[in-house]
Amino acid sequence: MKISVIIPALNERESIGQVVASMPWDRIAECLVVDNGSTDGTAEVAALAGARVIASPRGYGAACLAGSLAARPETEILVYMDGDGSDVIDHLPQLTGPIERGEADFVIGSRIRGHAEPGSMLGSQLFAAHLVGFLIRIFQGVRYTDMCAFRAIRRSCFERLQMSETTYGWNLEMQIRVAQHKLRILEIPVNYRNRIGGVSKVSGDLRASFKAAVRILEVAFRIGLARKT
Repeated sequence: MKISVIIPALNERESIGQVVASMPWDRIAECLVVDNGSTDGTAEVAALAGARVIASPRGYGAACLAGSLAARPETEILVYMDGDGSDVIDHLPQLTGPIERGEADFVIGSRIRGHAEPGSMLGSQLFAAHLVGFLIRIFQGVRYTDMCAFRAIRRSCFERLQMSETTYGWNLEMQIRVAQHKLRILEIPVNYRNRIGGVSKVSGDLRASFKAAVRILEVAFRIGLARKT
């Protein structure tokens, strides 16, 4: 099955070249980097490394949606990952394999169940993962242990979700909507590394962390309490 790897990126010049260069090109149809308003030359570095680059309005979710819509027509599986080098692309076969074999529609990596390098996940991220997992289990009856950005979904299933979140609540919205649509879900353990360089847009400072946390909780209650389909 044809695979598009989608990477939203905002000022990730220090890492994006290595991330794109590490792609298993024999397994994927394309690596699509969605430049989210970078001012440091991220787009140019990504293109030189071999990615197809498009521009998107600001917002993590907006970039993910733009990449999803821009994927090649023949693409059957959409894979999402961050551009900071923290996700381990070696896990790609474990993410896409169950979809290719018809065993799952949505496969998400869990850093909680895998091995995270010391310092790669803050205490606030661990707390948020457990809290959101609890809320989704209560609202939708589905057990997640993480909101890891590294995930894969069957494209035909993605198109049914009608994703709309433009911020860092995108990942959570996807997980909730997948549960509401009763898609076949699989969570697998994945390893997680410290970012190669730059500063996290979510946990880089207290203000950013607070804003992201508020938005994620708002999405959890607004979408999670919606009627199951």
